[in-house]
Amino acid sequence: MLLLIVCGSMLKKILVHQDSLLNNIKIAIVGVEETRGAKKDYEAKNGVDNVRRSFYRLKKHGVGVPVADLGNVRLGVTVEDTYAALTEIVISLLQLKIIPVIIGASQDLTVAHYRAYKKIDQIINMVGVDARFDLGMPSDPLDSVSWLGNIVMDQPNHLYNYSNIAHQTYFVGDYAVNMMDNLYFDTYRLGEVNQDSIEMEPTIRNADVMTFDLSSIRFSDASATSTPSPNGLTGDMACQIMYYAGMSDKLEGIGLYEYAASIDTNQMTAALISQMVWYFMEGVSNRKNDFPDSTSSQFTVYNLTLRENNEEMHFLKSNVTGRWWMEIPLSKIKKKLDRHQLVPCSYDDYQKACNNEIPERWWQALKKLS
Repeated sequence: MLLLIVCGSMLKKILVHQDSLLNNIKIAIVGVEETRGAKKDYEAKNGVDNVRRSFYRLKKHGVGVPVADLGNVRLGVTVEDTYAALTEIVISLLQLKIIPVIIGASQDLTVAHYRAYKKIDQIINMVGVDARFDLGMPSDPLDSVSWLGNIVMDQPNHLYNYSNIAHQTYFVGDYAVNMMDNLYFDTYRLGEVNQDSIEMEPTIRNADVMTFDLSSIRFSDASATSTPSPNGLTGDMACQIMYYAGMSDKLEGIGLYEYAASIDTNQMTAALISQMVWYFMEGVSNRKNDFPDSTSSQFTVYNLTLRENNEEMHFLKSNVTGRWWMEIPLSKIKKKLDRHQLVPCSYDDYQKACNNEIPERWWQALKKLS
């Protein structure tokens, strides 16, 4: 494998054959140029290398984090073989506490990422940045526009919650909207993200895995995607989201998908992807390990009682980062879901509770646990 360690203002390349040298690595880049699950036919060959060339030219900032580039996954005889290989790679990296950054072609590779958690029997939260919900229909085969539906239908299911950021209503039908509501999944329209991107940070902080459809970025900022659109996230907003993801102490893996390398004539989309990865690394380097703990002096606990129904609400604020969490009543928690009791929130949620209004995040979390 090829190991790349941030050194000074450049990336030093070292050819490695001993896995033990991954011991101090924090992030691993994994390329997967698999398109057999793509709904739309496009060429992804050499796409990850385009991103690498741009990424290697970027400068280190601050302390930084050690990064390994594990190269590209060799495509299997079938697409299921590729899924299986990626699943095993993710499991190995999770065991080493290394964050996989998967730069892939079609977004159905997210299912392979999910299956890693299924194999280790861990129930997870996932956040997607996508202009569409990718639910498909129950009878649809697994592909890049039905991967979420495939995960939802999986039994036994290991997806606790899914949050979608930046969907565009004209791409989403009534069936998908109703299903997302019935599943108590969180959805945020593109306009909501543009209006107040800071409110997206708690949603991202609650996720174990992020899957990012690059087609959610507008054409003028990322033209080489599988389904480009004139409207979408800006490039700098995409980088901001990646920074939030990197800062999250909970997030263990991320995937960037739907890059169509064959139409990236000026390599600008590859450059944007590389900068998104850079911002993710920047976020990881700024992690504070402020896991919520009501008994720790690093947290201030705020207890509120709503006047109308005497509902008790408990908020925790980190004295280190200023980030907020809210506690869902323990009596509602099922044993396997203990880790979901403390839900990331914002100061705005706390203010709403102070004004005798139950925050939407609290309602959504309570419905999931009831």
